[in-house]
Amino acid sequence: MSAEPPLSAYQFEIYLDGLAGRRPAFPTDLTMLEEAARARMEPEAFGYVSGGAGSGATVRANREAFDRWRIVPRMLRDVSKRDLGTTVLGTAMPAPVMTAPVGVLSIAHPEGELAVARAAASLGVPIVLSTAASYTMEEVAEAGGDGPRWYQLYWPKDRDLAISLLSRAEAAGYSALVVTLDTWMLAWRPRDLDHAYLPFLRGVGVANYFSDPAFRAGLARPPEEDVQAAVLRWADQFADPRKTWADLAFLREHWRGPIALKGILHPDDARRAVDAGMDGIVVSNHGGRQVDGSVGALDALPGVVAAVGDRAEVLLDSGVRTGADVVKALALGARAVLVGRPYAYGLALGGEDGVRHVLRCLLAELDLTLALSGQTTIAELNPGLLAPA
Repeated sequence: MSAEPPLSAYQFEIYLDGLAGRRPAFPTDLTMLEEAARARMEPEAFGYVSGGAGSGATVRANREAFDRWRIVPRMLRDVSKRDLGTTVLGTAMPAPVMTAPVGVLSIAHPEGELAVARAAASLGVPIVLSTAASYTMEEVAEAGGDGPRWYQLYWPKDRDLAISLLSRAEAAGYSALVVTLDTWMLAWRPRDLDHAYLPFLRGVGVANYFSDPAFRAGLARPPEEDVQAAVLRWADQFADPRKTWADLAFLREHWRGPIALKGILHPDDARRAVDAGMDGIVVSNHGGRQVDGSVGALDALPGVVAAVGDRAEVLLDSGVRTGADVVKALALGARAVLVGRPYAYGLALGGEDGVRHVLRCLLAELDLTLALSGQTTIAELNPGLLAPA
């Protein structure tokens, strides 16, 4: 067992601060972050982060999927010491929690991904950096120092641009690749449409493109001199809906580390992924942002886990809000979870401090929920800990 202070120690820190008359600057109920951030963010920015596809049915389905399961605690077990540490796709982490790839974070706070990288690194929590970041992957790597980091690829049309992005990520110390499969085009998102707001078209969230030599080679003038032309090239290159399973060989050719496919919901797709030599699968519906009326991510998880077996590592993204959510996902077979909107709201509320608070709350609640359920390691979690609601 680890000799480090338990992750739940944050709870006691907060109570001790209370003796000195200090209360938390941000909500400790992470389900309350959204409303707190609404009051802080510009309406367009808040709509972009919080909104989903169409009617928002998939956003709701993600939360309903967690509510359909209940934890059944076990008693009289020695839970005085816990160890939540794990290794996923070769990356060691203090708990099976990572920051999901959320783009254009400068619309939430000027320091955007830099603040997230610093906060996550201070806790040893791995980040998954979005291609659609407001800062370059090199800048984010520098901000995160020795903190663990993965790179998420929006697979562009241009082969040379894809190769350049991958080589830059590898050179900057991103150890695993996450390839998003569900965003070959943007969904119908009413909150963004009602505001006529897409930050990329305003030159925000395109730092990795505008700084890339392969991208710049396709421009008559550099982005600094003609932003509109650069944005139009970005729109043309962002993603390629012609990609098929056969194209996965390209990724293997140009990335030496582990590769995980993000957006898998069907068991047959999971089997095809591992047959193609992929190392991981992220069960995800993009937080409800792409297909209105899609299956909830947690609902899809058990089928994908059963289909994959031990041939690849399965992670979960979409709908995670609390430590109890993490326990449920792990019990249903996920090796780790990616959390998105909560830390983005924390960023909006308090920059680096806000992100760190959100992550510490999530880790502390995870540790406490594990202990109070009668478990001491995440390896002990299995479907037997849960009951249908």
